[in-house]
Amino acid sequence: MSMRRRTFLKHTGMIALGLSLAEKAALAAGGPYANKLPKWKGFNLLDFFDPDPSDHRNTTTEEHFKWMRDWGFDFVRLPIAYPHYLGFDGDRDITAGEVCLVDRGEIRKIQALVEMAHKYGMHVCLNLHRAPGYCINAGWREPYNLWKDQAALDAFCWHWNMWAHLYKNASPQKISFDLLNEPTMREDMNDQHSKSWPVPGDVYRKVASAAAQAIRKENPHALIIADGNAGGNLVVPELADLGIAQSCRGYFPHAISHYKAPWANKDPEHLPMPVWPGKAGNQDLNRGMLENYYKPWIELVQKGVGVHCGEAGCWKKTPHDVFIAWFTDVVDILSSHQIGLALWNFVGDFGILDSGREDVAYEDWHGHKLDRKLLELLKKY
Repeated sequence: MSMRRRTFLKHTGMIALGLSLAEKAALAAGGPYANKLPKWKGFNLLDFFDPDPSDHRNTTTEEHFKWMRDWGFDFVRLPIAYPHYLGFDGDRDITAGEVCLVDRGEIRKIQALVEMAHKYGMHVCLNLHRAPGYCINAGWREPYNLWKDQAALDAFCWHWNMWAHLYKNASPQKISFDLLNEPTMREDMNDQHSKSWPVPGDVYRKVASAAAQAIRKENPHALIIADGNAGGNLVVPELADLGIAQSCRGYFPHAISHYKAPWANKDPEHLPMPVWPGKAGNQDLNRGMLENYYKPWIELVQKGVGVHCGEAGCWKKTPHDVFIAWFTDVVDILSSHQIGLALWNFVGDFGILDSGREDVAYEDWHGHKLDRKLLELLKKY
């Protein structure tokens, strides 16, 4: 068994990332646990999500990490807007000459949160949610376009080289680098509802490959992750040979996950009430559609590319019983193929604490409102 295991690891190039002994044994035997990434389970933390560093609406405490650990979670993803650690106030458009003027004090705040997460046994995934030249969210003007302008790509690589330098000795068991949140092309980058389409595969490959090289110059063993194309929804076959894992989403269909969300719907107040399973408007909603949606991701795992679901969950307006029924199927499908996930978020509208849902029998938890049913669903898997 030992010889077979060494031979398997040698020929697949798998990096051991803290998998359980049972998972390693199954991998060595060519069993069902073929995912090269651990089945991490956790949350997105939004402390650095806002471009304006003066916005302190999201603050993760050491107590939060203790609860996560005690509940059995082992993963946090930090979606970061790069202007946040420039100390940029957000009152005007940023210029190309300012995108690399880092505020070391803000960088240290991010490092402190990473250190705290590691103290409680969390793997930390650093993600540029807003990068030079791109963000899926509208409302902040960039001086150039990451998909079209070399200057934007150069700045993008500069930022990742900086982060890789700061964590050049970090083990891939402890930290990973998620290049860019939810790539897509859009007619008008400042209009959230304008027509969008996937990034051309060769363009995405060029950007991801350049950033990966910038990271590996500092940390040759870095664990690098690329979000799926078209907002995280589509497998990116053009990246499969680059030694980069990929990140899917747990938001499909949006009729469930983003019901009445104002940033995702042009007319949020006139939508059919979601059901699961059942029919909402002209759309049949059922587990079969989920299985079809995740099939390409499962096939990617089977081809030897690591897969994780970097964001998942449901906004607070979806009826809670519908959310739980749908999310049970989402988590079950992913988990059965050893794909872990991270809820968006821990505290807030998508979270297990203080979600603001009006139809939940909350449990008081140290001054917070705990969605015990959602917590138990996540713990089950």
